[in-house]
Amino acid sequence: MAKSSSLNVRVVEGRALPAKDVSGSSDPYCIVKVDDEVVARTATVWRSLSPFWGEEYTVHLPLDFHHLAFYVLDEDTVGHDDIIGKISLSREAITADPRGIDSWINLSRVDPDAEVQGEIYLSVQMQEAAQGRCLRCHVLKARDLAPRDISGTSDPFARVFWGSQSLETSIIKKTRFPHWDEVLELRETPGAPSPLRVELWDWDMVGKDDFLGMVEFPPKVLQQNPPNGWFRLLPFPGAEEGSGGSLGALRLKVRLVEDRVLPSRCYQPLLQLLMESALGPAEEDISSPLAVLEELTLGDCRQDLATKLVKLYFGQGLTGPFLDYLTQRELARTTDPNTLFRSNSLASKSMEQFMKLVGMPYLHEVLKPMISRVFEEKKYIELDPCKMDLGRTKRLSFKGASSEEHVREASLGLLTGYLGPIVDAIVGSVGRCPPAMRLAFKQLRRRVEEHFPRAEHQDVKYLAISGFLFLRFFAPAILTPKLFDLRDHHADPQTSRSLLLLAKAVQSLGNLGQQLGQGKELWMAPLHPFLLQSISRVRDFLDQLVDVEGEEEAGGPAKALVAPSVTVREGYLLKRKEEAPASLATCFAFKKRYFWLNGETLSYSKSPELQARSSIPVSHIRAVERVEEGAFQLPHVMQVVTQDGLGTLHTTYLQCKNVNDLNQWLSALRKASAPNPDKLASCHPGAFRSSRWTCCLQADRSAAGCSRTHSAVTLGDWRDPLDPDAETQMVYRQLLLGRDQLRMKFLEGCSMDTSPEEDAGKDSSSMEGACPEALDRQREAAGRLLEVLEDLDRAHEDFQWQE
Repeated sequence: MAKSSSLNVRVVEGRALPAKDVSGSSDPYCIVKVDDEVVARTATVWRSLSPFWGEEYTVHLPLDFHHLAFYVLDEDTVGHDDIIGKISLSREAITADPRGIDSWINLSRVDPDAEVQGEIYLSVQMQEAAQGRCLRCHVLKARDLAPRDISGTSDPFARVFWGSQSLETSIIKKTRFPHWDEVLELRETPGAPSPLRVELWDWDMVGKDDFLGMVEFPPKVLQQNPPNGWFRLLPFPGAEEGSGGSLGALRLKVRLVEDRVLPSRCYQPLLQLLMESALGPAEEDISSPLAVLEELTLGDCRQDLATKLVKLYFGQGLTGPFLDYLTQRELARTTDPNTLFRSNSLASKSMEQFMKLVGMPYLHEVLKPMISRVFEEKKYIELDPCKMDLGRTKRLSFKGASSEEHVREASLGLLTGYLGPIVDAIVGSVGRCPPAMRLAFKQLRRRVEEHFPRAEHQDVKYLAISGFLFLRFFAPAILTPKLFDLRDHHADPQTSRSLLLLAKAVQSLGNLGQQLGQGKELWMAPLHPFLLQSISRVRDFLDQLVDVEGEEEAGGPAKALVAPSVTVREGYLLKRKEEAPASLATCFAFKKRYFWLNGETLSYSKSPELQARSSIPVSHIRAVERVEEGAFQLPHVMQVVTQDGLGTLHTTYLQCKNVNDLNQWLSALRKASAPNPDKLASCHPGAFRSSRWTCCLQADRSAAGCSRTHSAVTLGDWRDPLDPDAETQMVYRQLLLGRDQLRMKFLEGCSMDTSPEEDAGKDSSSMEGACPEALDRQREAAGRLLEVLEDLDRAHEDFQWQE
């Protein structure tokens, strides 16, 4: 049995942010921290006080995480970025509502006394003596303290308070990982029992000392269970103060998902029912797990559930039957072909998540070259007269302002110059589309043709496929490339407008031109001739796409979304020379190398074209961690700690190009090495230079690590390994929400002749006309499902009792 914990975070947008630049605007971005570990950085939105990010992250966490923080900063090209404000959410605040947080939250000022991090190791004893009781506080060490000095370190010392007495440890200079190993003895003074408070401070030669954090223990704890171990540092009570909204606000969506995953054998009955559901009749089904899930799930939960179900059926080799089951149910409810798959139903969301799971490499191959070109060229494109900047040409060329017609013609030429290669890439990509997607589209087309056979509906078979492929896959990726990993940053406003126009054009192609000339955007008319000429090519592409042999997914059950030999991440990194002398300048010690990571090796060479590569076996990795900036005076450095056959540890230092690149490499390496045994529980976040560790100042190279490792902290993405137990557990939790309704409908004498308004809407109407044999089958299926859920309930109770 295992416990899982993941945090779903969406940084939606900001409003009313203060202006930090002389232009009267700001260039805001947001940093996301989990227990002081930076896990994500949004893109910078240039020149905006109401930025929209829309960035989503799934962070897999250790079970003991405490708080989540969002920092909003203004990016400056010269000097340090300006801090605008922060939002801090405790674990308790996030879990107060099972649905999580979805609201606007005001930013607070960043108070140094509230910006504490790290832990302290204490051992406290209460001793009786002739002169009265004595408290012995053994202050051993601390780790991961906040950097308070310009060098990125601190000069920490501890101050211990008990009653009216206080004592201090010595000052350890230039470290965030001090080792004191000092015992401070305090005598009890007359009066009521007093708490013990230990404060950490950064010593400053000039000015007042800086607060680093504190811990406090009440008298009852000192007497009954004296502290002994690591303790998290806390800010002064009430240190954080609100700003009254003067710093603006963020709209956030945050949800913590924690669960207990049972052994695989416990989920087999439910897994079997789920597989039977997809292979059984769809239209009349109202009591199988899939039918219950479809009726119950709403909103964000529906998207999460769709992802889990797609991965679950993918692992069993039954994604095709699963999607076909949902398609049949969607068609049975649809009378108007214009509304088919246009809502966010479970069928629509499942197909959308399926395309992302199996088609992301295909999407990158088709769109990335042209998206990169749009970003690099930064051309001005505008067709809407209301948005045209006619003075732009004058400012750039020092000539007279362009006419509206001139701007329109230039924009049309640029737009078709981009759109042409995009259409060519899409219609020429039949052979590169994953076979699983082509088979799913083939089955979808067959079902739509059966349901809408009349001649006036001949386009519906095309629209059903293009509605997914063009409207839910290609167009969103063009509009927001960063959300599909096509770019590292959001586009600036000018490029964003160009992408919006391209996305609108691709949407029109997906609609087969049926809505051209309608609606409010008549200014798109100059592009209509090009689009109409491309419609026939799109139809031919869709015909070729479904011209594929086979009825089921090739390969049977899948063990992983990505094969071990497939590259999951690649790119340039700076690698430090092995055993580089400490005297060697950093610029000479780090060399540019091209890296590839798959499930088996981390390999590298001087350039991507070279065949000769050095490699590190993934099975040898014992830790993947960040490195303090002060270790090499470089940002965004990580370390890969490996162990050879003799048990000797080796460390490879790699520098990434930015914080997001660092987070993505950390996550990818941690996931790849997750099954490895003997993972390190601690490591040194510094480097061994000048005969000592730069982090904790220890002179012994083999000294135990001074900081905890973070192997459990990873970013969720489509490459996450399949985990059928965790996926089935999530499905079980969703089914529990509908258990009472299912029991009432089938097993407690609920009338089968009630109207749809009185009993479960659309499903009860299907029961009214059902024959007695069908009703008996439905009752039997409902009884089996309820029995399986009760067995899982008991299994959870048994394991909880054993804990």
